[in-house]
Amino acid sequence: MRIARVATADDFEGWRNIARELAAQDVPAGQIVWQVGDVPTDLFGASSVSAIGQAPAFAVPRLFISLARTAVCHRDPERFALLYALLRRLRADPALIEDQSDPLLQRIDGLARQVRRDIHKMRAFLRFREIGEEEARRFVAWFEPDHHIVRANADFFLDRFASMRWSILTPDLSLHWDDETLQEGPGATRHDAPSGDPLEQTWRTYYASTFNPARVKVGAMLKEMPRKYWKNMPETALVPGLIASAQARERAMVAASRENLGANVAGSWEALREEARGCTRCPLYKDATQTVFGEGPLDARLMFVGEQPGDQEDIAGKPFVGPAGQMFDEALEKAGVDRARVYVTNAVKHFKYEARGKRRIHSKPNAGEIKACRWWYAQERELIRPAVTVALGATAARQMLGKPVTIGAARGEPHRLEDGGEGWVTIHPSFLLRIQDKSDAADEFRRFVEDLKRVKKRVEALT
Repeated sequence: MRIARVATADDFEGWRNIARELAAQDVPAGQIVWQVGDVPTDLFGASSVSAIGQAPAFAVPRLFISLARTAVCHRDPERFALLYALLRRLRADPALIEDQSDPLLQRIDGLARQVRRDIHKMRAFLRFREIGEEEARRFVAWFEPDHHIVRANADFFLDRFASMRWSILTPDLSLHWDDETLQEGPGATRHDAPSGDPLEQTWRTYYASTFNPARVKVGAMLKEMPRKYWKNMPETALVPGLIASAQARERAMVAASRENLGANVAGSWEALREEARGCTRCPLYKDATQTVFGEGPLDARLMFVGEQPGDQEDIAGKPFVGPAGQMFDEALEKAGVDRARVYVTNAVKHFKYEARGKRRIHSKPNAGEIKACRWWYAQERELIRPAVTVALGATAARQMLGKPVTIGAARGEPHRLEDGGEGWVTIHPSFLLRIQDKSDAADEFRRFVEDLKRVKKRVEALT
């Protein structure tokens, strides 16, 4: 067993040097224990490896270096081991870095996304407060990061606040800038930071005057600005009152905007559909009869996204007209949803199938085909701007959320989408057609209808 020690919790260079040496010796990931600093170990007889930087270098994809540099800042105690395991695999298969379906790569990519989000939060929610006067004046901020991002963010604050003396205090470590040098100090507590300064009332007035109701979504705001940061920011005391009237004002602004755009939206949608008819972004167009674009009112507040056209949809050029479409219509009717008032489209616009004699058997789109069609889906969303989007099945959910998910894990709760809309996940109606047991099929149909009823209530609440 090897004990690999890095100097600090975010020591990427130390990890890289040790990992290079161990990988050159072809040491399996399972034979390494990664530790931070001089933490004592109970592994009797284990040899220690430090970051000496003498092992020969070898090539790895540049994307991996960027990914690893970010993921190292996560608090997951397994991050160093996970990165080393991926490094060894990449030496044998560099193309693995492009395989977004690989579980190990997915996990590390997830760590990196959380770190990037935490970096953004620190930049957005950290607030300096002034202490001292004249020559002794200094600006001090308190922040509680979720991950080891303080050093990674240092350059940002140096660039933004180079002309003032400041300190950033966090539980793990502190940064101090004196106009010339940046120094690190030990971690601090909230009591070490000031609680307010004379500028806060000015900031409150400015924030209230620039508050934009068209960008406010309460759920999105709580997700983007978690309450743990509210106590650091003077303007957040104003948020509840400003939100109270924001949604009504936003609806009025959106309605006025779409009324003015009217014909432009229709013309843009027609042009987009015409352009999609000649789509060659992936090989599926070669065997399909035609592109099956979305349809429905362009001011629809509810959008449904299916997987792809089926055999009958491919022939008719319209979404959800086959057996699954009939099941869909029946469920919509029982849920009290008027199909004529919703926009229906698919994650993939061409029919993918396997030919068996005269029959064309549905074949599930792969990740590349879903990604190739994302442009069309995104353009539809930009024009329709639905308040709520429902993904029917895993393929649609992947298109809507931008990542693979399981129906069981994602079903039954709202998901905040990148454009500010709300997303829901449920089964594809074709799933109901594949259930052999009539009792089970009836139960699943009732559950599907309940999902649609819940979605209907959300649309009514948001519009």
